Amino acid sequence: MRQSKILQGVLIAGGLALSGAVFAATPSSEMLANTCAGCHGTHGNSQGPATPTITGISKDYFIDAMQAYQNDEGNPTVMNRIAKGYTEEEIQAMADFFSSQKFVAHKQEFNVNTAKRGYILHNKSCEKCHEDGGRSKEDDAGILAGQWSPYVRWSLQDYMSGKREAPKKMKKKLDEVVEQVGQEKAIERLVNYYASQAD
Repeated sequence: MRQSKILQGVLIAGGLALSGAVFAATPSSEMLANTCAGCHGTHGNSQGPATPTITGISKDYFIDAMQAYQNDEGNPTVMNRIAKGYTEEEIQAMADFFSSQKFVAHKQEFNVNTAKRGYILHNKSCEKCHEDGGRSKEDDAGILAGQWSPYVRWSLQDYMSGKREAPKKMKKKLDEVVEQVGQEKAIERLVNYYASQAD
């Protein structure tokens, strides 16, 4: 009887210790990614044109973006506050998850002639980083082909106006594009071109 009580005590203590370890563990990458679903959609496949799809983006791109938000760099958004709630390990786990998902391009209306002009601008100034017509998953470039047009438009406006700080090489290229055709035309041409690449 005494041995039975001792065994019960050992089992209960062991169970409590184990449950504490389980609760203290970092959540799974999918569980963490699910916290983004309200805005960015299930697995990062956004269903709203104001929020970018983040499936398939590179780990480095995701981590850099989250760290920039944590440091209040660039144009402040609600993401500046949200990003501060995650640890370095949690951001790494989310980066692993989103980079392993397949990017889902959004089919949208576009003007064929404007898209053709955008193709020329893209090839001259953007293709080096945003390879394969904006489909590139390179470490320092986001996916533009098939990304939501309103999001691409607002982002370009922010970068071109200086509201959002662009990396040096990107700023140089954007300045070149604006000098060639003007800000408004450059934005519309590129937006229409990337919308045309949703295949």
